Amino acid sequence: MFHHALTQPNGGQISEMAALLDHVAQASTRPRYAFMVLNLIAEVARPDGSAGPFVFREGSSTLLRDWLCDALAPMGARDPKRLMLVEKVRTELQATGSAPEDPAVEEAALAAAMHERIRKSGKTNLSRAVSELVRAGLIRRHYQGFRVDHHNRGAGRHAVYTLLGRARCLMGRSGPCPPPSETRIDPKPRQGELRFN
Repeated sequence: MFHHALTQPNGGQISEMAALLDHVAQASTRPRYAFMVLNLIAEVARPDGSAGPFVFREGSSTLLRDWLCDALAPMGARDPKRLMLVEKVRTELQATGSAPEDPAVEEAALAAAMHERIRKSGKTNLSRAVSELVRAGLIRRHYQGFRVDHHNRGAGRHAVYTLLGRARCLMGRSGPCPPPSETRIDPKPRQGELRFN
Protein backbone atom coordinates (compact mmCIF):
# COMPACT_ATOMS: atom_id res chain seq x y z
CA MET A 1 0.00 0.00 0.00
CA PHE A 2 1.44 3.37 -0.99
CA HIS A 3 1.53 6.12 1.59
CA HIS A 4 1.54 9.68 0.31
CA ALA A 5 2.20 13.01 2.01
CA LEU A 6 -0.87 14.71 3.41
CA THR A 7 -0.55 17.99 1.59
CA GLN A 8 -2.73 19.99 -0.76
CA PRO A 9 -1.53 20.73 -4.32
CA ASN A 10 -0.47 24.24 -3.22
CA GLY A 11 1.76 22.74 -0.54
CA GLY A 12 -0.52 23.54 2.43
CA GLN A 13 -1.55 20.98 5.01
CA ILE A 14 -4.90 19.27 4.49
CA SER A 15 -7.69 19.42 7.07
CA GLU A 16 -7.74 17.23 10.17
CA MET A 17 -10.81 15.44 8.82
CA ALA A 18 -9.04 14.60 5.57
CA ALA A 19 -6.02 13.42 7.56
CA LEU A 20 -8.30 11.21 9.67
CA LEU A 21 -9.92 9.75 6.54
CA ASP A 22 -6.48 8.96 5.15
CA HIS A 23 -5.46 7.37 8.45
CA VAL A 24 -8.58 5.17 8.50
CA ALA A 25 -8.10 4.21 4.84
CA GLN A 26 -4.54 3.09 5.60
CA ALA A 27 -5.54 1.13 8.71
CA SER A 28 -8.82 -0.58 7.85
CA THR A 29 -9.89 -3.26 5.40
CA ARG A 30 -13.36 -1.62 5.39
CA PRO A 31 -12.59 2.10 5.80
CA ARG A 32 -16.15 3.39 5.20
CA TYR A 33 -17.55 1.07 7.83
CA ALA A 34 -14.73 1.91 10.26
CA PHE A 35 -15.31 5.63 9.75
CA MET A 36 -19.02 5.19 10.51
CA VAL A 37 -18.08 3.35 13.70
CA LEU A 38 -15.84 6.26 14.74
CA ASN A 39 -18.61 8.77 14.00
CA LEU A 40 -21.17 6.87 16.06
CA ILE A 41 -18.78 6.54 18.99
CA ALA A 42 -18.11 10.29 18.80
CA GLU A 43 -21.86 10.94 18.86
CA VAL A 44 -22.23 9.35 22.31
CA ALA A 45 -18.75 10.06 23.69
CA ARG A 46 -18.26 11.94 26.94
CA PRO A 47 -15.97 15.01 27.04
CA ASP A 48 -12.94 12.76 27.71
CA GLY A 49 -13.64 10.88 24.46
CA SER A 50 -14.92 7.70 26.12
CA ALA A 51 -18.21 5.99 25.30
CA GLY A 52 -19.91 3.09 27.03
CA PRO A 53 -20.46 0.69 28.54
CA PHE A 54 -24.04 2.01 28.24
CA VAL A 55 -25.70 4.46 25.88
CA PHE A 56 -28.65 6.35 27.38
CA ARG A 57 -31.40 7.43 24.99
CA GLU A 58 -34.99 8.50 25.71
CA GLY A 59 -35.01 7.14 29.25
CA SER A 60 -33.55 3.73 28.44
CA SER A 61 -30.04 2.30 28.38
CA THR A 62 -28.42 -0.03 25.86
CA LEU A 63 -25.00 -1.61 25.87
CA LEU A 64 -22.65 0.37 23.62
CA ARG A 65 -21.90 -2.57 21.31
CA ASP A 66 -25.60 -3.36 20.91
CA TRP A 67 -26.37 0.31 20.18
CA LEU A 68 -23.60 0.49 17.57
CA CYS A 69 -24.80 -2.70 15.87
CA ASP A 70 -28.39 -1.44 15.79
CA ALA A 71 -27.28 1.93 14.41
CA LEU A 72 -25.23 0.27 11.65
CA ALA A 73 -27.85 -2.36 10.76
CA PRO A 74 -29.69 -0.26 8.12
CA MET A 75 -26.49 -0.16 6.03
CA GLY A 76 -27.10 -3.75 4.97
CA ALA A 77 -30.85 -3.51 4.39
CA ARG A 78 -30.55 -3.98 0.61
CA ASP A 79 -27.83 -6.60 0.79
CA PRO A 80 -29.02 -9.75 -1.04
CA LYS A 81 -27.75 -11.85 1.89
CA ARG A 82 -29.99 -9.88 4.25
CA LEU A 83 -33.01 -10.45 2.01
CA MET A 84 -32.23 -14.17 1.88
CA LEU A 85 -31.90 -14.24 5.66
CA VAL A 86 -35.46 -12.90 6.04
CA GLU A 87 -36.81 -15.84 4.07
CA LYS A 88 -34.56 -18.28 5.93
CA VAL A 89 -35.78 -17.08 9.33
CA ARG A 90 -39.41 -17.14 8.15
CA THR A 91 -38.98 -20.75 6.96
CA GLU A 92 -37.35 -21.73 10.27
CA LEU A 93 -40.20 -20.23 12.28
CA GLN A 94 -42.74 -22.13 10.19
CA ALA A 95 -40.76 -25.40 10.31
CA THR A 96 -40.53 -25.32 14.12
CA GLY A 97 -44.23 -24.51 14.44
CA SER A 98 -43.42 -21.34 16.39
CA ALA A 99 -44.84 -19.04 13.71
CA PRO A 100 -48.05 -17.40 15.01
CA GLU A 101 -51.20 -17.74 12.93
CA ASP A 102 -52.01 -14.02 13.10
CA PRO A 103 -50.04 -12.35 10.24
CA ALA A 104 -49.33 -9.22 12.30
CA VAL A 105 -47.99 -11.28 15.22
CA GLU A 106 -45.98 -13.41 12.78
CA GLU A 107 -44.34 -10.29 11.31
CA ALA A 108 -43.47 -9.06 14.81
CA ALA A 109 -41.92 -12.45 15.67
CA LEU A 110 -39.99 -12.40 12.39
CA ALA A 111 -38.75 -8.87 13.07
CA ALA A 112 -37.58 -9.86 16.59
CA ALA A 113 -35.76 -12.95 15.27
CA MET A 114 -34.16 -10.92 12.48
CA HIS A 115 -33.06 -8.25 14.96
CA GLU A 116 -31.22 -10.84 17.05
CA ARG A 117 -29.52 -12.42 14.00
CA ILE A 118 -28.46 -9.06 12.59
CA ARG A 119 -27.12 -7.89 15.95
CA LYS A 120 -25.14 -11.10 16.38
CA SER A 121 -23.47 -10.85 12.97
CA GLY A 122 -23.05 -7.09 13.48
CA LYS A 123 -20.98 -7.68 16.61
CA THR A 124 -18.51 -9.75 14.61
CA ASN A 125 -18.09 -6.96 12.04
CA LEU A 126 -17.89 -4.34 14.79
CA SER A 127 -15.21 -6.22 16.72
CA ARG A 128 -13.10 -6.54 13.57
CA ALA A 129 -13.40 -2.83 12.78
CA VAL A 130 -12.65 -1.76 16.35
CA SER A 131 -9.59 -4.03 16.50
CA GLU A 132 -8.23 -2.34 13.37
CA LEU A 133 -8.91 1.10 14.85
CA VAL A 134 -7.21 0.10 18.12
CA ARG A 135 -4.11 -1.01 16.19
CA ALA A 136 -4.20 2.28 14.28
CA GLY A 137 -4.11 4.26 17.53
CA LEU A 138 -7.56 5.83 16.98
CA ILE A 139 -9.42 3.98 19.76
CA ARG A 140 -8.51 2.59 23.15
CA ARG A 141 -10.68 -0.33 24.27
CA HIS A 142 -11.20 -1.65 27.76
CA TYR A 143 -13.93 -3.47 29.62
CA GLN A 144 -15.86 -2.09 32.57
CA GLY A 145 -18.34 -3.69 34.90
CA PHE A 146 -18.57 -5.92 37.93
CA ARG A 147 -15.80 -5.26 40.48
CA VAL A 148 -13.06 -3.59 38.39
CA ASP A 149 -12.12 -2.21 35.00
CA HIS A 150 -10.07 -4.60 32.95
CA HIS A 151 -8.33 -4.82 29.57
CA ASN A 152 -9.97 -8.18 28.88
CA ARG A 153 -13.67 -8.98 28.71
CA GLY A 154 -15.40 -11.38 31.07
CA ALA A 155 -17.02 -11.44 34.52
CA GLY A 156 -19.89 -9.19 33.49
CA ARG A 157 -17.67 -6.55 31.92
CA HIS A 158 -18.74 -4.56 28.88
CA ALA A 159 -16.83 -2.61 26.24
CA VAL A 160 -15.81 1.02 26.64
CA TYR A 161 -14.24 2.74 23.62
CA THR A 162 -12.20 5.95 23.93
CA LEU A 163 -11.36 8.09 20.91
CA LEU A 164 -7.67 8.93 20.56
CA GLY A 165 -5.52 11.20 18.39
CA ARG A 166 -7.10 12.40 15.18
CA ALA A 167 -10.37 10.57 15.95
CA ARG A 168 -11.14 13.17 18.64
CA CYS A 169 -11.79 15.68 15.84
CA LEU A 170 -15.12 13.92 15.33
CA MET A 171 -16.30 15.16 18.71
CA GLY A 172 -16.74 18.66 17.27
CA ARG A 173 -14.36 20.30 19.69
CA SER A 174 -12.89 23.68 18.82
CA GLY A 175 -9.16 24.01 18.47
CA PRO A 176 -6.58 21.71 16.94
CA CYS A 177 -6.76 17.99 17.46
CA PRO A 178 -3.99 16.21 19.30
CA PRO A 179 -1.34 14.61 17.07
CA PRO A 180 -1.86 10.92 16.33
CA SER A 181 -0.05 8.49 18.60
CA GLU A 182 2.61 6.31 17.04
CA THR A 183 1.08 3.17 15.55
CA ARG A 184 2.80 -0.03 16.56
CA ILE A 185 2.13 -3.03 14.34
CA ASP A 186 2.21 -6.21 16.38
CA PRO A 187 3.23 -9.12 14.17
CA LYS A 188 1.84 -11.63 16.65
CA PRO A 189 -1.79 -12.69 16.15
CA ARG A 190 -4.30 -11.54 18.74
CA GLN A 191 -7.66 -12.68 19.95
CA GLY A 192 -9.46 -9.68 21.42
CA GLU A 193 -6.89 -8.21 23.77
CA LEU A 194 -5.21 -11.51 24.63
CA ARG A 195 -1.80 -12.16 23.07
CA PHE A 196 -0.89 -15.66 21.91
CA ASN A 197 2.51 -16.82 23.10
